[in-house]
Amino acid sequence: MTDVPVIAIDGPAASGKGAVAQAVAERLGFHYLDSGAIYRAAALVVDRAGIAIDAYNVSEQQVAKIAREMPLSFRSGKIWMKNQDITESIRSEACGKHASKIAVFAQLRQALLQLQHDFRRPPGLVAEGRDMGTVVFPGAGLKIFLTASAQVRAARRHKQLMEKGINANINDLLVEIEARDARDYGRSVAPLKVSNETIMIDTTDMDLAQSIEAVLKFYNSNTASKT
Repeated sequence: MTDVPVIAIDGPAASGKGAVAQAVAERLGFHYLDSGAIYRAAALVVDRAGIAIDAYNVSEQQVAKIAREMPLSFRSGKIWMKNQDITESIRSEACGKHASKIAVFAQLRQALLQLQHDFRRPPGLVAEGRDMGTVVFPGAGLKIFLTASAQVRAARRHKQLMEKGINANINDLLVEIEARDARDYGRSVAPLKVSNETIMIDTTDMDLAQSIEAVLKFYNSNTASKT
């Protein structure tokens, strides 16, 4: 499957990479991988197993084992754990916080690596996350890093939550986003970073449509240069 094209889109929390990646995949007719959903699902199943992720003595090996065995699937635009739709459950702020915390576990990341590789199928894949271009698909034909100011990202997350009827304080969201940035950039295992061949796109002053077109422009240019 190494000849199947991959667009790797990485970036910090609330940078818009999920919406952009999904739209790009639809435009190109490619498969879509939301790696964050996999980690959130792992956090959910670990929490339901009664393991306190915040505990100082949490077992990394146990977390990895539970995640490796979780019956996760993506069907009809939804995320399923066996026959239960967990799409909304994993989008909670609490689940996101827990996912960010267990993502530092090397054994967990290794356990979920093959699951992510399995999404690489013809005609192509758009994969988004925090280490798609550096760890999961280092040979991706196009690597994009989407970013935006922390203030703009907090405002975007606040708007998303309010539209869902979820009350949120924008200042609290800003603090959480900055804390997640510190964890993502600073972790020893697969930190969030920009590799030499990665194209940086700052979406601070872009709307969603402009961000999508920017990625497609680079993809089309990259494809044309190889023909």
